[in-house]
Amino acid sequence: MSNTILIGAPIDSGQRYPGCLMGPAAYRVAGLAQAIRDLGHGVQDWGDVGLPDLRPVTCANPAVHSLAETVGWTEVLADRTDDALSKGGLPIILGGDHSLALGSVAGAAAYARRQGRPLFLLWLDAHSDFHTPLTTTSGNLHGTPVAYVAGRDGFDAFPPFPHPIPPQNICLYGIRSVDPAEHAALLTHDIAINDMRVLDEAGIVAPLREFLTRVRAAGGMLHVSLDVDFLDPSIAPAVGTTVPGGTTFREAHLVMELLHESALVTSLDLVELNPFLDERGRTARLMVDLVASLMGRKVFDRPTRGHM
Repeated sequence: MSNTILIGAPIDSGQRYPGCLMGPAAYRVAGLAQAIRDLGHGVQDWGDVGLPDLRPVTCANPAVHSLAETVGWTEVLADRTDDALSKGGLPIILGGDHSLALGSVAGAAAYARRQGRPLFLLWLDAHSDFHTPLTTTSGNLHGTPVAYVAGRDGFDAFPPFPHPIPPQNICLYGIRSVDPAEHAALLTHDIAINDMRVLDEAGIVAPLREFLTRVRAAGGMLHVSLDVDFLDPSIAPAVGTTVPGGTTFREAHLVMELLHESALVTSLDLVELNPFLDERGRTARLMVDLVASLMGRKVFDRPTRGHM
């Protein structure tokens, strides 16, 4: 059984639609800790991280906003995620927009390097998030984490990434919105891109099992970053970056069930939940249910929901 450690990351500076800072509270209210305990796992809640004193930073791209805040969140989350792993825990970072992964994946990478193990990244998201601070036109830094962890240039304001993740150790899964600059950059990197066309043709299972087989063969650690917009907005409306054509309820649960069966996941992000956009908490509850599947709940264990 896992000892899970909940780390709240009330961050919405990585994009421009306020509300993601309420995400950690929404997960707690939706019963995340109890759902994990009910499956026999230990749960510690380390509370929310706070923004440290900001230091002056600059970027040549005038579109970039909230750079100092994003750098501060990156530093504190990297430390907290590393600490949780060092204590033998499975950190679950409750977001917060996806810029939090700049820190959480950095912390996992620092820990993995000390253990002499490779780190793999499974990016469950509608977007590739492969911009750099120099290429983004929106200036929203939640679109940059994969570029940061892959070692792309343009992150001079940020702490050096502990050990860039080789492109073949990164799997983008469920992608369906990629900017032209990101697409051009991805073509120069050997990153597995399983967009929805691939998943429609090959099915949900085969591409994921192929990636998990590589993780297992390498003795790797696996960081999973789950964005609400991985899901179709018809079942998960509480996100400011909706893209039609996402995964269905059953497809998403199947992904989580396969991850549980693999026993490879060592850290997890839950990102981009904006409770202000939710409908009676349905998205928060769905995300909690997905975590329960990842932690071992079987389909026949699911309670019947009353009318809400």
